Amino acid sequence: MRVKGEHEIYCCGARVRISEKGIEVLSEPLVEHCPLHEALYGTKHIDVEAVRKSVKTKIAGFGFCCRNRDFDAEPIVAYGASEMMRVWLEKKLVDCAVVVCEGAGTVITTNGRLVQGIGARLTGIIKTSPVREVIERIGADGGVVLEKTSAQIDQLEGVRRAFDLGFKRVAVSVAGFQAKAISEIRDFEAAAGLDVLVFSVCNTCVGKTDVDHIAKADVVCASASKLLRMEIGSKALLQLGVTIPVYASTEKGKRLVLAYLTEFGDRLVVFRTSKLPYLAKNKGPRLKG
Repeated sequence: MRVKGEHEIYCCGARVRISEKGIEVLSEPLVEHCPLHEALYGTKHIDVEAVRKSVKTKIAGFGFCCRNRDFDAEPIVAYGASEMMRVWLEKKLVDCAVVVCEGAGTVITTNGRLVQGIGARLTGIIKTSPVREVIERIGADGGVVLEKTSAQIDQLEGVRRAFDLGFKRVAVSVAGFQAKAISEIRDFEAAAGLDVLVFSVCNTCVGKTDVDHIAKADVVCASASKLLRMEIGSKALLQLGVTIPVYASTEKGKRLVLAYLTEFGDRLVVFRTSKLPYLAKNKGPRLKG
């Protein structure tokens, strides 16, 4: 499979450029070890070469950044944003989802299978180039691309477009490096009379200035961030998982997370606690330094 256009993503905290010229790892990864990364790519120690290898696997395995990109809707992780949004759409708990796809940018859709097909193996997309075949596939599956000629990534504008299309209950994913958009979405939500579920994702690289924005999300994936485990986890109403914890920060987030769990196929343990985050020794990603 051959890459089309130019794209930049975060992978394990490293910034990566993917183009027809090849894969360039532009910065050192922040994560030394991640159980999820090991499960998906067989990597025990994460360095620049491991990052390059995992991106190469995405390209070869499901056409990441390619014309013949795969949209397999099988679940990959237990508590991923795309997995949850798919269930919320299928149970009609939200009207549409606003997500990001490489080769297309911001996408608005009512199709839960498309949301899962887009998000199954994604990491944070910083910028992307339009890939005509990907955009056409998304359109055929009921997705609306925000801007076809530029593959614009703008989650606030995606929520605005969803409102213009007549949707009132919107689920939107916002990457940590775009955390300011969460506050902007909240302002628009109040002004427009919308009901927006904000899912904060791809948070390995977030800093202290991002926390105030992320605190306004309904559901937060901590990724490899110790900061979010302490600042967001300590105020959460509910925690999913230990290795890569996901926190429900609002009553709305808690309600929708519990609705997702009613469709979850694996066995679960549920217990009460007076304090979050719940941490387990030697679980979760290990940061460098």
